[in-house]
Amino acid sequence: MLAAIRRSGAAWTRALLLQLLLAGPGGCLSRQELFPFGPGHGDLELEAGDDQVSPALELRRALRFFDKSDINSVYVTTNGIIAMSEPPAKESSPGLFPPTFGVVAPFLADLDTTDGFGKVYYREDLSPSVTRLAAECVQRGFPEISFQPSSAVVVTWESVAPYQGPSKDPAQEGKRNTFQAVLASSDSSSYAIFLYPEDGLQFDTTFSKKDETQVPAVVAFSQGVQGFIWKSDGAYNIFANDRESIGNLAKSSNSGQQGVWVFEIGSPATASGVVPSDVSLGLDDGAEYDDEDYDSVTHLGLEDMGTTSFPYEAPRSGDPSMHSVPWVLSPRRLPTERPPGPPGPPTERTRSFQLPGERFHQQHPQVIDVDEVEETGVVFSYNTDSRQTCANNRHQCSVHAECRDFATGFCCSCVAGYTGNGRQCVAEGSPQRVNGKVKGRILVGNSPVPIVFENNRPPLLPPFPRTVGYSLLPLAPVGGIIGWMFAVEPDGFKNGFSITGEFTRQAEVTFVGHPGKLHGHLTITTELEGRVPQIPFGSSVHIEPYTELYHYSPGVITSSSTREYTVMEPEQDGAAPSTIYTYQWRQTITFQECAHDTSRPALPNTQQLSVDSVFVLYNQEESILRYALSNSIGPVKGRNGSSDWASNPCYIGTHGCDTNAACRPGPGVQFAWSSYTCSCLPGFSGDGRACQEMEKTRCQLEREHILGAAGAADPPRPGLFVPECDEHGHYVPTQCHGSTGYCWCVDRDGRELEGTRTRPGMRPPCLSTVAPPIHHGPSVPTAVIPLPPGTHLLFAQTGKIERLPLEGSTMQKSEAKTLLHAPDKVIIGLAFDCVDKMVYWTDISEPSIGRASLHGGEPTTIIRQDLGSPEGIALDHLGRNIFWTDSHLDRIEVAKLDGTQRRVLFETDLVNPRGIVTDSVRGNLYWTDWNRESPKIETSYMDGTNRKILVQDDLGLPNGLTFDAYSAQLCWVDAGTSRVECLKPGQPSRRKVLEGLQYPFAVTSYGKHLYYTDWKMSSVVAVDLAISKETDTFHPHKQTRLYGVTTALSQCPQGHNYCSVNNGGCTHLCLATPGSRTCRCPDNTLGVDCIERK
Repeated sequence: MLAAIRRSGAAWTRALLLQLLLAGPGGCLSRQELFPFGPGHGDLELEAGDDQVSPALELRRALRFFDKSDINSVYVTTNGIIAMSEPPAKESSPGLFPPTFGVVAPFLADLDTTDGFGKVYYREDLSPSVTRLAAECVQRGFPEISFQPSSAVVVTWESVAPYQGPSKDPAQEGKRNTFQAVLASSDSSSYAIFLYPEDGLQFDTTFSKKDETQVPAVVAFSQGVQGFIWKSDGAYNIFANDRESIGNLAKSSNSGQQGVWVFEIGSPATASGVVPSDVSLGLDDGAEYDDEDYDSVTHLGLEDMGTTSFPYEAPRSGDPSMHSVPWVLSPRRLPTERPPGPPGPPTERTRSFQLPGERFHQQHPQVIDVDEVEETGVVFSYNTDSRQTCANNRHQCSVHAECRDFATGFCCSCVAGYTGNGRQCVAEGSPQRVNGKVKGRILVGNSPVPIVFENNRPPLLPPFPRTVGYSLLPLAPVGGIIGWMFAVEPDGFKNGFSITGEFTRQAEVTFVGHPGKLHGHLTITTELEGRVPQIPFGSSVHIEPYTELYHYSPGVITSSSTREYTVMEPEQDGAAPSTIYTYQWRQTITFQECAHDTSRPALPNTQQLSVDSVFVLYNQEESILRYALSNSIGPVKGRNGSSDWASNPCYIGTHGCDTNAACRPGPGVQFAWSSYTCSCLPGFSGDGRACQEMEKTRCQLEREHILGAAGAADPPRPGLFVPECDEHGHYVPTQCHGSTGYCWCVDRDGRELEGTRTRPGMRPPCLSTVAPPIHHGPSVPTAVIPLPPGTHLLFAQTGKIERLPLEGSTMQKSEAKTLLHAPDKVIIGLAFDCVDKMVYWTDISEPSIGRASLHGGEPTTIIRQDLGSPEGIALDHLGRNIFWTDSHLDRIEVAKLDGTQRRVLFETDLVNPRGIVTDSVRGNLYWTDWNRESPKIETSYMDGTNRKILVQDDLGLPNGLTFDAYSAQLCWVDAGTSRVECLKPGQPSRRKVLEGLQYPFAVTSYGKHLYYTDWKMSSVVAVDLAISKETDTFHPHKQTRLYGVTTALSQCPQGHNYCSVNNGGCTHLCLATPGSRTCRCPDNTLGVDCIERK
């Protein structure tokens, strides 16, 4: 009966529809007010079911969408979207947004019409009655334009149900949604009209098949993947993606009629993003903001991801530069504010603003709260508390920085070759041009008349009249702050820019013996105000070398000094009188620091800036002041009984580094000339004494292609994916979309690796396949240094393997030493043969598998053919075989210890296999697969039979795996759940040993202890299994990523298997199984000389 009433309600007249749609505010949209729909109006009906996609709806009039003008067919789906191309089968269910195809989404969710009650209707309508209705809806939303459509695509979702998954939610039982989308097109533009009738949206979440939880619907537009050579997400706009905003779609509007939303989707103005309508819902159009109270503008509106307001100026309506800039949504509104909903950029009658506050606020959650307008009573809210992660704040870091998540927030840190605080990074050793503006109000001598000046000609100070120019010569500290900012840094000390990035300085200068003080404030603008002693015209000023102490505390730096300067007046009667003056200098520098990274080395409480020479000049012809200083930062003179660092060639300029190289004080590794090294700057190669410009890499070219200008260094605009390159121009292995927060792994050519894309807030454990460049200079010996007696931990750190002795279970940290240097490799997995005392490793840079004897000698490569990305490696010391995972080829292989007799064990149902271990005595094999769609831990016999999933529930990113032969216990570390867990195979229960880990990668066991490597802490961490507690942490001297870890046992565990003696009687591979063994032949070598048997 209800369905019959709804269908009959579709037969209303045009006059009634026009009257209701164009009526003033006051009532919600009723179901009878939708555009006509149903079979009686020529609609096609989508096949009932779940995740259905219609055949192509061929259009007689082309649709315009973003920057395209030739959309000639569309596809309609059950799940509340209209697609510009046929959706791939793997994207038929709602998943990550944006999808790879262009989409209009009035209500993207997992919807279901399997029961046949819900219907999806669609058609293209060229009738004058419907196109006129569409024109008047658009006219209402965009009153300044004249729009005469020739066609309209009308899609109606009537009484569709939510997909509920295996466990149905009783709260959604019987809930149905009805909504409509109309795409109207003329020869020059296209518009979308979304209609949500009263009580038409009875649910706002559906069960996600991928996340296996309830997720909110999404109202959005997406351009889809763009590019032919370099593919990246195109522009997109998300207008609602939380329960509050979805629930208010029928109650609010951006076009003046509740439940009706209008968007410009195809025209020259939409090349970078959809333009929403901007018509108030019954709001007094005459109301304005007094914008004198606000410094910058950021529009209040719907937010596409959970972030605070971005420091971008909002473009005007229709501005082509608009590109998916997220809007901040407010729960209540001032009487002068726009109504709730997704408004567009500001118009002349409503002024956007940014609430006062810090620009990069991360320490506290921010809730934007403004008063409510009584006409609608509709409110939206958004709390940024849960979104302060790298996933959606990467844009706040420099393009030359790495973003890292911590328990309380995120921090930015400059990559190698760059210096700064992470928010701002500059190339080490490169000249820096500091731009700014200087203005002031200065009293000179006893004059009561101030001199006012303002200019912005950096880095020189502005044209000063002669009456004040000479008198400002002693104020070298106005420019001297630049010396503190970019002073060369000895080990353990930081210059100002590395600590603060952006900062605000307040300085006070007191001239001894003269009344009054001079105050300075340095931000982007320097303001000078106060009184200075008068210096006669034509005088010269000499400033003696001085030192200045900088005292550091969180967020604040203070400094003070007493300085002398000599004024030599013009020669008179053969004599040039000179006078020595003194002034005291005090300044306070405030800045925002990242307090979340508690592992950062603490700075000395006090550092000393030593200014060795100061040059000051007033140019009469140009009326310009010039300052030049030579200075360095370091310990307070006399501290630790030495200040020899001050004579280092890097500080005094006597080094022989190339102009395109950085001089770094410290122990000379490359060139031992007075304890410093020369390193070519990013983009240059050479030995540091001679550097040549390098050709741009694929990653660098792709960045320039996307940003549209060579060398563009501004942070990417939200909505646009720009790949990250490391300091050598290679693709950073983990790529993240700055606006969506999704991250994924890429290969060395920047291609996304299947199964690695993670949801916002989580970074996948991606591995770099590119070895760092080898620096020229004295060669590092590659031979293994013999291992002392006893048990050791061996761990990999990019191009080397280190050893860490164990005394009992205690790490002997002071005795840690490098076991093997392999600077041309990226060593990932480690395994140890307790019989021959050899270490085996996987190298993903060549790629290859190698080994070396711990008794000493040269390492050897045993496998280098037919490898993709070998990562985990395990060893059966009884059967004398190695096993490894290959995440690129998606397979697991076995071979003899010398690399011969290879055989593929598994090459199906693997996506990202990584950790692998053996139970040699029992003949079992275990491995992890951190496939983001379905992470799991599997097991089989060593011969590949009896494969089964051991753990599948409640896993995130299972990286490392270890099996303890003594306790027969299998343990793993998970970077997604941040846990250590253990179980005994064959027993159903599993135990959570420890939670709250940072980012564990690999793990090994010894006795009652586990030892795991952690990417975020760059450490080896010991865990006592008996008390479930971390007991110790080892931080290697070189703070770079740690990979595999294994235990080098002083003696083998007791036990044997059927391959222990005489290779089990096999001619080739002997693969142990529980209580038996299987003889297998290597791949591609079947013949009379090989016999397979069980």
